[in-house]
Amino acid sequence: MKKQHFETDAVRTRIEKTEFLEHTSPLYLTSSFVFEDAEDMRASFAEEKERNIYSRFTNPNTSEFVEKICKMEGAESGYAFATGMAAVFSTFAALLNSGDHIVSARSVFGSTHTLFTKFLPKWNISTSYFKVSETERIESLIQPNTKILFAETPTNPAVDILDLELLGNIAKKHNLILVIDNCFATPYLQNPIKFGADLVIHSATKLIDGQGRVLGGITVGSKDLIREIYLFSRNTGPSLSPFNAWVLSKSLETLAVRVDRHCENAMKVAEFLEDHSKVNWVKYPFLKSHPQYEVAKKQMKAGGCVVAFEVKGGVEAGRKFLNAIKLCSLSANLGDTRTIVTHPASTTHSKLNEEDRLEVSITDGLVRISVGLENVEDIIADLDQALLS
Repeated sequence: MKKQHFETDAVRTRIEKTEFLEHTSPLYLTSSFVFEDAEDMRASFAEEKERNIYSRFTNPNTSEFVEKICKMEGAESGYAFATGMAAVFSTFAALLNSGDHIVSARSVFGSTHTLFTKFLPKWNISTSYFKVSETERIESLIQPNTKILFAETPTNPAVDILDLELLGNIAKKHNLILVIDNCFATPYLQNPIKFGADLVIHSATKLIDGQGRVLGGITVGSKDLIREIYLFSRNTGPSLSPFNAWVLSKSLETLAVRVDRHCENAMKVAEFLEDHSKVNWVKYPFLKSHPQYEVAKKQMKAGGCVVAFEVKGGVEAGRKFLNAIKLCSLSANLGDTRTIVTHPASTTHSKLNEEDRLEVSITDGLVRISVGLENVEDIIADLDQALLS
């Protein structure tokens, strides 16, 4: 039988039916599982057989969610977490030792930056950054103790694109573990493993859930590396709850159709903003004006749901724009059915000075839009009236 398509795997991958022959996977709201006898229990704890022991380790609902993402990403194995940041932290904590070094793109999620600069240094783990526009510097940052090369693409919040093939080649040349945060693209639009990534991380809270309901995270990739992450996580406890796993697995069944509409709407919003008199510039991966447009076209199926643009007038204009929004939501989330707008310079990144913000392409007037599933004419009308207010 030939390999099934993405959408079919998303809908039809599931745990085994019970004796009730239910059409959809049931919820397994249990903290633990029982054993047939002493030998079954011994063999299970000795890992001589694959079976559920305790829901902090594995659960049928989390296993189904992991299996789906592995198929979508082309990964050997995976582990699901309570949040996206639990996935990020656990991945690094499991694989790094005191004295190790990370090379990372500077444009990373704020909490990831805090992890690299405040918490990992407590364990003598250091990080060197390169700007997304200066990938030629990456090799000069690699040290004898460098173990991981890390990047997000597209980046948050400025939707810059890093060349996954380039990163894959560098990681292979220097025997580094390439870890990619694929949250903005989802497995539907981009598969970093095809370009050389060893591990792929998702905040499932975003587009994978897609409806702003639950938190979740996942890391998938090489079986050997996931084994280390699993052993760390089963002992430290950042596991995904069975209920959230059940929700996320069901969400994956509609991922393709949702993301198709997100991308269609986002492209129209980007094109509208590009011609607006109150806008200096627009960045969307599939706009030809995007600095890394050709790279985006090479590694992504479509541009995603996030559009970044600069409103004329700086910080005050950004605040004024937010205050004038009527339909769209003001929220720190993204990837929701509802369109969300944020002004990073006055909110999520307000604690950074201007120089630090500019290092990650956040100008005073930058606005990030996570384009939702409303009728695109209504989204555009709201953005237009807010810009002109």
